[in-house]
Amino acid sequence: MPPRYPVIHATRDLDTSSFLRAEQVDLEFSNGQHRTYERLKAHGLGAVIIVPMLDDETVLLVREYGVGVDRYELGLPKGRLDQDETVEQGADRELKEEVGYGARKLKILHNLSLSPSYMTHMAHVVLAQDLYPERLPGDEPEQLEVVPWKLAELHTLVSRDDVTEGRSIAALFLAREYLAGRLHIS
Repeated sequence: MPPRYPVIHATRDLDTSSFLRAEQVDLEFSNGQHRTYERLKAHGLGAVIIVPMLDDETVLLVREYGVGVDRYELGLPKGRLDQDETVEQGADRELKEEVGYGARKLKILHNLSLSPSYMTHMAHVVLAQDLYPERLPGDEPEQLEVVPWKLAELHTLVSRDDVTEGRSIAALFLAREYLAGRLHIS
């Protein structure tokens, strides 16, 4: 049975937010054209999206409520980096908070932008292997359901209605190609 959705009691526009900051950018292109763009500017130290491999064939996904789309989504664990934290440390912490595992082996595969036309946000894709059980308290308002999925069944995963987050989909394909030896990362 799917979890019950949170209730939205009100919505309102904000001039400022602790999460999002907007800025205008005046540009002049090489052909002399002038434009003013608006973009959402990331703050903080960046973010991580983790591909936790339980074994050579099984990735661990989480089911989490997404207020932007008002439904539960199945995707990869992710989160912002804390002060004085490396990408690997942040990935390991988020993995422990959201999935209940730590990783002995962490590999940064790539960086992904969310929407480069109007956002500065980037996320580091981190492959986590050699997992061991360990849980840290996180900031999620409810316990996340952990769902094991075979990478060989990635084609069925991405056809599901509750799998739409583009960074998770891209990170899963990056990890699959890396693990198959078709993607070479230095």
